[in-house]
Amino acid sequence: MKNRLVLLMLLSLASPGVVFAEEGHEHDELDDFSGIEMEESHDDHGAGGHQHEAEGHGHQDDGHEEKGHDDHSHEEEASDVELSDTQQRLAGIETMTVKRQSMGDAITAPGEAILNAYRTTKVTPRTPAQVMARHARLGEHVKKGQRLVTLSSVEMAEAQGELMGANVELRRVEKLGRKVVSEKRFVSAQIAYQQAYAKVSAYGMTKKQIKSLIKTDDATQATGEFHLLSFQDGTVISDDFVIGELIEPGYVLMKISDESVLWVEARLTPEDAARIELGSAARIKVGKRWLSGKVAQARHTLDETTRTLAVHIEVKNRHDELHPGQFVSAVIEGNKKRHGIIVPVEAVLRSPDGDWQLFVETAAGRFEPKEIEILETVGDQMLIKGIAPGTVIVGKGAFFVQSEMAKGGFDPHNH
Repeated sequence: MKNRLVLLMLLSLASPGVVFAEEGHEHDELDDFSGIEMEESHDDHGAGGHQHEAEGHGHQDDGHEEKGHDDHSHEEEASDVELSDTQQRLAGIETMTVKRQSMGDAITAPGEAILNAYRTTKVTPRTPAQVMARHARLGEHVKKGQRLVTLSSVEMAEAQGELMGANVELRRVEKLGRKVVSEKRFVSAQIAYQQAYAKVSAYGMTKKQIKSLIKTDDATQATGEFHLLSFQDGTVISDDFVIGELIEPGYVLMKISDESVLWVEARLTPEDAARIELGSAARIKVGKRWLSGKVAQARHTLDETTRTLAVHIEVKNRHDELHPGQFVSAVIEGNKKRHGIIVPVEAVLRSPDGDWQLFVETAAGRFEPKEIEILETVGDQMLIKGIAPGTVIVGKGAFFVQSEMAKGGFDPHNH
C-alpha cells in the first residue's frame, strides 16, 4: 500500500491532470482502504462488542446469581418466630388482646427526686447524750433493729438506777404477798416500777435492752449507756456526727431511707394541677431511660416563690437509677381523656430500620412483627394506631421475641 502511495505522488508531479484522475481514483482506493480499515475496526469493535457482550452476559449472570442469592437470603430471613409453651414460660412472655380504651392527656413538668417520707426515719436521742460509738456508716444498708449508735447519758444513768431499784422493791412485795404487804405499798411498788420503766423506754432503751439490764440485777450496770437502733430496712442517707460529740435531744444523728421507692416532686401550674388525680399514671425520664410511677400526693398550697403546686410521684427505683436531689422530667396523665388502642410501653420496640413495632400472635406460639405509630405515651401505657381491636400481641417479653427473630429463629422443639 505504501508503494502505491509513492507512485501516485510521482504521477502528480509529472502530470497534474492525471493526478486529478488518479487522485480521484486513489481517493476511491483510499475510500476502499478506509472502508477496509473501518471494516476491520468494525470487526474489532464487533469482536470487542461480542467480548463486551460476553462479559456483560457474564456480569449479567453474576448479577442474576447475586439476585438469586439475595432472594434466597430473603426467603431464609425469618419474618416470624415460633416458641413453644415452655420457652414462652421460661422467657416470661405474656400475650394480651388489644382493645379500645381511654387514656388521659400528657402533662409535662420538671421535677426533682426526693426521699419518700413514708419510707424514711430519723435516728435522734431523746435526752442529752454523748456519742460513744458508731455502728453504721454513710451509704451502708441496714436492717430493722440493727444497732446504729451507742450513747451515754447522765439522765439515762439516773433512770436506769431508778428502774433497777423499783424492780427490786416490786419483786420483794410480790414475794411477801398481799396478805403481808399492805395494798397501798403493793400498788406504790407497781407504779414506781412502771414509771421507771417508761422513763428509760422514753429515753431510748428498747424492751430487749431493758430486760437485759434488769436481768443482770447489778446496780453497777446503770452506766447510762444505751444503743439507738434502726426502725426499718434501708440505707444510711446521712450521719452528721463524730465520736465524743455532745448531742442535744432531737438532733438527727442518722437518716435511714428505703430508696427502692422514691418520690419525684413535680411542679405544676394550678391549671395543670387541677387536671390530675391521686393515682394518675406518670413517667419519669432519667437520662435516656423512663421509669413508671403514679401520683401519691398533691399539695393544696402554692409555692410563694414559683407560684406552682407540688405533686409527689411515687417511683419504683429497684436498680438505684434515681437519687435524691436529681433533676428529672415528669409526664403525668391528665383527666382529659383520649380514646383508642392502648398497649403497655414494654410491648413496643424499635425495629432494625428504626420504626416502632410490636409482635402479633398469628397462630399459637407464632409471632410476627407489626409496625405501628405511637400517638402518645403516658405512664406505662401508649396510645397507638396500626392494629385493629381484638388483635393478640406480646404484652410482656417482646424484647426476647425480637432477639430470637434477629438470630433467625430457633428450633421450637429444642433440637
